[in-house]
Amino acid sequence: MLPVPFVKAHGARNDFLLTWGEELPQQTGDRAKLARAICARNTGVGADGWILLERSADADAAIELWNSDGSRSEISGNGTRCAAALLIDSGRAGADVAIATGAGLKHLKMLERRGLEFQLEMNMGRATIEESHAPMVAGRDAVILNVGNPQCAVFVSDFELDWRKLGAELERHPRFPNRTNVSFVRIVDRHTLDVRFFERGAGETMSSGTGSAGAGAAALARGWVESPVRVLTPAGPLNLRWQRDDIFLAGPAEIVGRGIFFWNQQ
Repeated sequence: MLPVPFVKAHGARNDFLLTWGEELPQQTGDRAKLARAICARNTGVGADGWILLERSADADAAIELWNSDGSRSEISGNGTRCAAALLIDSGRAGADVAIATGAGLKHLKMLERRGLEFQLEMNMGRATIEESHAPMVAGRDAVILNVGNPQCAVFVSDFELDWRKLGAELERHPRFPNRTNVSFVRIVDRHTLDVRFFERGAGETMSSGTGSAGAGAAALARGWVESPVRVLTPAGPLNLRWQRDDIFLAGPAEIVGRGIFFWNQQ
């Protein structure tokens, strides 16, 4: 069995296991297989994703994000905040953090710290609207966009529909050859959204940073909200603001544990 060190953290109950690349055994081999094993809720440590942190010449760290099903993802808003919290706590970064992600270099700022609980704001960059009125669901309106990873935002009046089943179907819709993240968005008022998330490679999650950014950008593109926007998730609120065209996402990250996962590669 290979010992794989990890730190567990969550950003608004969207949980991740983080491993320093320098501490990963050289015999690890198949990282997709390891991600599935370590993230398994019943036989592993349990998480929505696994993040590998490597040293970087251009940033405080570079991160590699694996979903719980072993697939890769370009970026996670909540996961990147968790990585920033670990970098700050370990003394590898100050209050301003630069992290290289699959969606480019991201800058974060620590707003507050209480022990292992952090409030951080990240510049998510600009949203790209690919289709503003997509007929993805009969009788419902959707926006297809990209906020560093693919998003499909479906507008709803309530959550009485079987959104989990619909989210699973949309994630693998032929329109998305590399699958997509899906958010179900209810407009509360000009500055508030209520959102549920079905994430690519992880399924239902309690919150999503990129999903919140996508939901906000989709609603803004329709003219239904204006900056700032509070996104109500099942795990609590995340906050969005726009500076020119860039989206800034603020929310919590908390380090909750450290340990070693004993990986049986058989």
